[in-house]
Amino acid sequence: MTQRTPVFPADRQALYEINGYSAAIRSGDLLFVSGQVGSRPDGSAEPDLEAQIRLAFANLKAVLAAGGCTVDDIVDVTSFHTDPEKQLETVMRVKSEVFPEAPYPNWTAVGVTWLSGFDFEIKVIARIPGHV
Repeated sequence: MTQRTPVFPADRQALYEINGYSAAIRSGDLLFVSGQVGSRPDGSAEPDLEAQIRLAFANLKAVLAAGGCTVDDIVDVTSFHTDPEKQLETVMRVKSEVFPEAPYPNWTAVGVTWLSGFDFEIKVIARIPGHV
């Protein structure tokens, strides 16, 4: 049986402890990252959509780094959007900065009605480089 090891970024453990989940789980050579949102240090949502999306990616990068990965190691993405049609242009602008060239990861976008006060959430699976 493959061992599951929890991964946490350096400065957000309380968020995960309060809500009872891990930021990510390392299993074999894969890192499964929980959904990341554009939350400020106090846990509140960044109100500006583009800033919220950028902050979600910054939070994602922090979890990836804690697990020994970067965005280049991402193989699969699922994103959640409260208003996909209105948000698509902004999401694509930020996405093109994070993933500027091929090969791009798989990506599934899902429209939802509720994200606990947030408008965008992103979860990923990454392959841990050099992990045996």
